[in-house]
Amino acid sequence: MNANATILSTRKLSSSQKELLLNSGIGFVEYNAIEIELLELEFNRDIKNAIFTSKNAVKAIQNSEFIIENCFCVGENTKKLLEENGQKVVEIAQNASNLAKIIVKSYKKEQFYFFCGNMRRAELPLTLKENTIQLEQIVVYKTHMKSKKFDRTFEGILFFSPSGVQSYTMTNTVDESMAFCIGNTTASEAKKHTKNCIVANKPTVENVLVQTVKYFYKRI
Repeated sequence: MNANATILSTRKLSSSQKELLLNSGIGFVEYNAIEIELLELEFNRDIKNAIFTSKNAVKAIQNSEFIIENCFCVGENTKKLLEENGQKVVEIAQNASNLAKIIVKSYKKEQFYFFCGNMRRAELPLTLKENTIQLEQIVVYKTHMKSKKFDRTFEGILFFSPSGVQSYTMTNTVDESMAFCIGNTTASEAKKHTKNCIVANKPTVENVLVQTVKYFYKRI
C-alpha cells in the first residue's frame, strides 16, 4: 500500500463513503466541482414515457404534478429514487447511449419526454432523432461550474460527471494523476486530459471508491 497516496474527490462524500477511504489509509481532499440548481416547473401534464439519466432530474420533479406511466433511466441509483417516488421503471441501462439503443430496438413507435439538465449530453437525443423517435426535452435543473485552483498534485482524482471533469480542468491539470471515473461518459471527457483512466464497474460513488482502493493496494 502506498501510505502517502492522497486523492481528490470532485464531490463531497458521505460519512460511510469517507470510511472506505479512511479504513484503507488513503488520504483525501474533497470539494464540490459543480452545483446543481433545481428549477421550478410551471406546468404539468400526463406523460406516458419519461427518460431520466440522473438523480438530479428525478429530484427536480419530485414535488411536481407530472403523472408518468413508464420511466426509462440510467443507473441503479436513479432507478431506486424513481421507485421510492412511486414511479414504474420499465427499462434501465448503465449509460445514456445504451438506453437509447434499447429504446430504438423496442420502443421505436413511442413518444418520449426527456427530463434533463442544461448541460445534458447529446448522444441520446441524437440517436432518437436519427431513428425518427419523437422526443421532447424538458430542462429541469441547471449545472453550475465551481472551479477551484489546487496548487498540488494528487495521486488520484475522482470524477463523477463530465461537467465535473470540465469544472476541475478549468483551473487545474490532471498531469500524471490517475483519473477514477463513475462511467464511460465521464471517462470520455477525462480522456481529453489524460491517458490514465480507470472506469468503475458500476456507476456508483461506492464503486469508484472501491476501484480507487484496489488500485493503490496493487501498488504495494
